[in-house]
Parts: sequence; structure tokens; C-alpha cells
Amino acid sequence: MNTNQGNTAEIEAIKQVVATVGHAQVNELTEQFIGLFREDAIWTTGHGKRLTGREEIAEFTRTVLPGTFAGSGNTASYEVVHILFVRPDVAAVKVRQRYLGADGAQIGAEGSPLYVMAKEDGRWLLTANQNTLVAEE
Repeated sequence: MNTNQGNTAEIEAIKQVVATVGHAQVNELTEQFIGLFREDAIWTTGHGKRLTGREEIAEFTRTVLPGTFAGSGNTASYEVVHILFVRPDVAAVKVRQRYLGADGAQIGAEGSPLYVMAKEDGRWLLTANQNTLVAEE
């Protein structure tokens, strides 16, 4: 993982948010996922749907997340590959996202999300986020 600055505690806290994104998705914990966003967050899905504000993100998530992983044996892998601290309380976080079948083989295209996170009241929150699918070569 690359980073331009920042202390170990901040890096680990950011990694924990990303790990929670993956955990919440695999376990279909909709409210836990929604709780990771700022109230005024922006989220663009891997298919380009723009969602503005936690409530709109919540509405979308409540329709797509339940049933995605349940009983399938599939899982997800979210790996922080780069952190750029724009300021001590704002970080751009590049993530490698893969969906894996029960056999461990990748399912579908890899994702390359960019999460801009802001630290508020001691907590890192997802603020401006873009999910992007990696084009197959």
C-alpha cells in the first residue's frame, strides 16, 4: 500500500472503514453500511448511478443489498492500495474490490473504487465515492 503521509493510527482507522464496507456487504448489514457515510455524502455506483445524501444512498442500498450474498457462499475482498492525505482530516483512498465465489475464484470484473473520506468527531466517514469497474483487457 502506498501513502503520502499520515500516522499509523489514521491509516489503520481508514483501513477499518474499508474493511467494514466489505463486511457489511458480505453479511448484508445494510444499516451498518449506511452508517459509514456522511449525511451529505455522494456515491456513484459501478454502473454510474449517482446517489446524493445518506438517505438516497440508504434507499438504494436497502433495495440491492439484501439477498446479494445470502446462502451463496460468495464473498468480497476490499484491499486499500493507496491513501493520499489531502489534509490531516481528508483522505483519498483507492481500493481494490473483488467478488469471489465459494471456490475463491473471482466473479465478474474487478472494481477500483475511490473513496474520499473525511474525519469528523474522531471518525472517518465516506464522503465522495466513485465505484468503477475495471475493463477487461
